[in-house]
Amino acid sequence: MRLQEPPCEKQRGEERLIDLSQVEQHLNSVIERDGCAHMTLIDPASQSPEKAGEIAAAAVAGGTDAIMVGGSTGAAGNVLDQTVLAIKEKTDVPVILFPGNAGGVSAHADAVFFMSLLNSRDVNYITTNQAMGAPLVYQYGIEPISMAYLIVEPGGTVGWVGDARLIPRKKPELAVAYALAGKYLGMHFVYLEAGSGADSPIPPEMIGAVKKTIGDTKLIVGGGIRDGEAASICAAAGADIIVTGTAVEDASDVKGKIEEFVSGIKK
Repeated sequence: MRLQEPPCEKQRGEERLIDLSQVEQHLNSVIERDGCAHMTLIDPASQSPEKAGEIAAAAVAGGTDAIMVGGSTGAAGNVLDQTVLAIKEKTDVPVILFPGNAGGVSAHADAVFFMSLLNSRDVNYITTNQAMGAPLVYQYGIEPISMAYLIVEPGGTVGWVGDARLIPRKKPELAVAYALAGKYLGMHFVYLEAGSGADSPIPPEMIGAVKKTIGDTKLIVGGGIRDGEAASICAAAGADIIVTGTAVEDASDVKGKIEEFVSGIKK
């Protein structure tokens, strides 16, 4: 699927008022068709742009449905632009930004998860970075996909950087409350994140409780998913999209690892 290139600058704002949902519709179509979608997260700070392009190409060959780019404070500026361009050169799936702050916006991406870290103590991660980044999203003509971002124990680096009040793993009712708040605020996606490199994924009881409550709002689950069995458990519990990053970075055979995840979640 080759998405349209961003329109020229003088037309960007006007054109995006007409079509705001090309990538979001693609994700929803995959979920409807397969039961669950898979996205591969690539951090520009973890390898060269050329290597990122190779990883993305292998992930697409393995069946991933979209590439997320971001995930660290170093995912900004020229390295972000070059990484996105390298990925787009070698793949034919949507490239979606996953920014850590207002600096994580690139004009070359197809879409951005326009997200608020609802359980942060720091207003910068709830609304300030969003206000700083919104004019760039508009100017560049990037499709915004609204998302409530929730950090669950152990949280990892993202929990520390985002100053999150981590949702306890044994308190699914708290995840439900935050997710429902995101839904009522009009967000189209909820992301339950255990943190990069977490020892285990989000508990299936929490995934199920959240999905039952938010209904048609799409549920993304990531962090601690290291094999196809774990991905399958998360999908069966109610996840609409599975995100894997660290497991792919550590894999000697990226295509084979993605095939393992995909075979575990697709109906």
